[in-house]
Amino acid sequence: MNIKKIETNKRRELYFSESNINPSKLTEKVEFKTIMVYPEKTYQKFLGFGGAITQSSTLSFLKLPEEARIHFVKDYFSNDGLNYSWVRLPIGSCDFSNKTYSYSSKKNLSDFSIAEDKDKVLPLLNKVLEENKDVSIISSPWSPPKFMKSNKMLILGGKLLPKYYQLYAEYLCKYIQEYEKQGIKISYITIQNETRATQLWESCVFTPEEEIDFIKSALYPAFEKNGIDTKILIYDHNKERLYSRTKKEISELGGSSLISGIAYHYYTGDHFEQLKMCSEDFPDKLFIHTEGCTGYSSFKVQDDLTNAEIYAHDIIGDLNNGSNAYIDWNILLDNKGGPNHKLNFCDSPIMLNLLGTNYEKKLCYYYIGHFSKYIKPNAVRIAISKYTDSFEVTAFKNLDESIVVVLFNKNDYNKEYNLVIGDSELIHDNLDRHAIVTYLITK
Repeated sequence: MNIKKIETNKRRELYFSESNINPSKLTEKVEFKTIMVYPEKTYQKFLGFGGAITQSSTLSFLKLPEEARIHFVKDYFSNDGLNYSWVRLPIGSCDFSNKTYSYSSKKNLSDFSIAEDKDKVLPLLNKVLEENKDVSIISSPWSPPKFMKSNKMLILGGKLLPKYYQLYAEYLCKYIQEYEKQGIKISYITIQNETRATQLWESCVFTPEEEIDFIKSALYPAFEKNGIDTKILIYDHNKERLYSRTKKEISELGGSSLISGIAYHYYTGDHFEQLKMCSEDFPDKLFIHTEGCTGYSSFKVQDDLTNAEIYAHDIIGDLNNGSNAYIDWNILLDNKGGPNHKLNFCDSPIMLNLLGTNYEKKLCYYYIGHFSKYIKPNAVRIAISKYTDSFEVTAFKNLDESIVVVLFNKNDYNKEYNLVIGDSELIHDNLDRHAIVTYLITK
C-alpha cells in the first residue's frame, strides 16, 4: 500500500506539501484515537467540483496577459490544478455582471441575442473547454425579461406572469440552442437562481406550485418539442427548507418524472440534516451545491483563514450527507471582489492583483483543492467512524480503487490520531491546529 500525504498549513507556510507515509500493521492494541475507514461500505456517487463563470470572472480574466490566462485555466481545470469538471453560468445578467440585461425585450423574441455572453462570458468558457472538453455546464437565470414579470423589473423579485410561461420556456430553449451553435452543450438548467429571494439585483420568486406548474405546462413540453435533452433542476436556494421544498415538488406536486435533481446554496447555515433526509428519501435524484462564497458583501483580505475553513466545513458536511456535486461561485474576481454592478463584493479562490497584471491564489483555493484534486468524478463516498467531533473527516474511493481521506482540524490545538484503513493498515499521525490534510492511498 502506497500512501501520499498532502498538507496545507498556513501557519507553517505549507501549500499542497507532499510527503510519503509508511503505514504499519494494525494490532489489537490500537483502540484509542482512531479514525476508521471502511472502503467496502459505499454511499452516493460524486460527480465532481466546479465554479461559476460570470461576466465579472471573464472581465477579470481578460485583464490578464496571455501567459497568465493559460496558467489560470490550468490552475482550475487541469489534472495538475483543481481538476474542476463543472461550470455554472448565469442566463442573462446577475449581480456579478457589469450591467443588467436580458437576451430579448420583444414579445415575439425576434431580437433574441447572446451577444453580451459572446463578449463577456465565452472568452473564458471557451478556454476552459479547450482545457477540459468534458466539463458539465449548469445554467441558471437570475430573472426572466422584465416585460414577463409582475413588477416589470429585472431586480427586486417579482413573479413570472403565467401568461408568459410558454414564451419564457421558448426563451430558455433559445438560450440552449444559441449555445449549441457555439459548440457548447448545456447539460443542466435550474428554473431560477434563489427561488425564494427578493434581491436588490436580478431576482424572481417562485413558489413550489409555480415552479412545478411552469415545468409541467411549459418548459418540459418545450424541451420535448425542440429536441432538447438538458436536464432540469429545481429550487436552487438555501438548505434550511431543502427537504420540505423537495418533498412538495417531487411527491405532492408530481414533479418526479420531470426533474433530474435539486440545486441548493449554503448561505443560511449548515443544515446538513436537510441534505441527508433528501438523499435518503429521493436516492434517484441529484443534489448539487450550485453556489456558495465567502466575504459576502463584506470582503476582507484578513479573513483568509476563516474563509478557507468555511469551505472545508461546508464541503465535508455536504459530502458526508449525500451531495453529488459541489460548485463554487466566481472562479475569478478583481482585487476588490468584483466588478459588481450592485457593489456586492465577495471573496474568490483566485483574485487579480491590484494592477490586474497577475493573479493570487487565496487560501480557500488550496482548501478546496484538498478535495477536488483527489476526489475524482464518479468516485463513491465510503464509510468512516471517528473518535471525536473535533475532527471533520470525509473519505472516497475513486474508480481506480484509490482511497482519498481528507481531515480538517478546526481547533486551536493539534490533534493526534490513528487512521485505520480497512482491517489491516494503520497510519499514526498528528495534524496541526487549523490545518487540512489529504491522504491518497493506492495499492
